[in-house]
Amino acid sequence: MNARPVAVGDTLLLRYALRPRGGEEDIITNFDDPEPEQITLGDGTLAPTLEQWLIDLVPGERHVFLLEPWQAFGDSQPDLIHTLPKTDLPTDIKLEADQLVEFAMPSGQTLAGHILEIGDDAVKVDFNHPLADLAIEFEVEIIRILPPPQPSPASGRGS
Repeated sequence: MNARPVAVGDTLLLRYALRPRGGEEDIITNFDDPEPEQITLGDGTLAPTLEQWLIDLVPGERHVFLLEPWQAFGDSQPDLIHTLPKTDLPTDIKLEADQLVEFAMPSGQTLAGHILEIGDDAVKVDFNHPLADLAIEFEVEIIRILPPPQPSPASGRGS
């Protein structure tokens, strides 16, 4: 089989795992799932910092990348740790330290924050990626590059 390498914008079937570097336990994996995951590079399913490691890989090969924090999810940014009034937090949850909470942004998007401390009137929240500062192993196997969708015969016709 003379497979072409992965390129930006490709839709892939793949299996992958993330684990702390040198660790035994996976943070996430789909190697044991019955079906591989389908992703399109650039659609936001996989972090862009991880997608870059897939470019030029050939389907059928398995690779393990040993990544420093700056190559994966970055270093923690102190300016992403905020003290918020309790009134800014969702009222339908019981707050606990070390909890991950989703915050609704004015744009309609959500942002995950890790609760660090709970005070009487305020909560200290870390909005850094949960895997920031972590050296990781990124194991990946590209199963197949899927063909691009074919335009329907009706598309492209004038009315």
